[in-house]
Amino acid sequence: GRWANRQGLTRIEGHRAGEAALLDVVAGAIQAGIKHLSVYAFSTENWNRPADEVSDLMGLVRAFVGSDLKRLAAAGVRVKVLGRRRGLPDDIAAIVARAEAETAHNDKFLLQVAFNYGGRADLVDAAQRLVDRARMGEDVAVDEVTLGAGLSTAGAPPVDLIVRTSGEQRLSNFLLWEAAYAEMVFQDILWPDYVLEALAEAISQFGARERRYGGREAMTAAYGEAAG
Repeated sequence: GRWANRQGLTRIEGHRAGEAALLDVVAGAIQAGIKHLSVYAFSTENWNRPADEVSDLMGLVRAFVGSDLKRLAAAGVRVKVLGRRRGLPDDIAAIVARAEAETAHNDKFLLQVAFNYGGRADLVDAAQRLVDRARMGEDVAVDEVTLGAGLSTAGAPPVDLIVRTSGEQRLSNFLLWEAAYAEMVFQDILWPDYVLEALAEAISQFGARERRYGGREAMTAAYGEAAG
């Protein structure tokens, strides 16, 4: 939206430019050898935006699946949508299910799209799942493993790097649990202007970091193949 305002464009034109930037970043990440990428598309708080903007954003979701899903699938990308399904318009929920189903067989690259997502909401939902299991009589051990298994991101590798664009220096309710030991890079670039050189710079900064995971020695072996 801010990018569009600076360009004298409508907010929806800014969102369309952001969608194009996403496709470029996915292509660049694949070229860089990254195998997992998560992006924030629509938060649980974004429903509070003006109704016409929310409607336009839902239209972008429809257009994305109609025009870009085949391109991602052909590139070996598996799409997984993070966030709550309840409360979504029926056709949007069906589109989300279609995007996941049509790319489920791909294993070259995992693209997680946070849609109707909030880090706090995801933690609440994971805790509620444990409560529901306990109410059904199951002996549930509440620990990091069982709680983590109930998150939207369950099954994905740990987050290594979070890139915050737009000059902001906050998480904005994104991957709160998963960010525990992630490195953070802040870049003063509005998302529609994000280019592959910016991605390369973020990766370079990450490569120069010494990761300790709470210990005194760098634990490089823990990194493994969990890039992204």
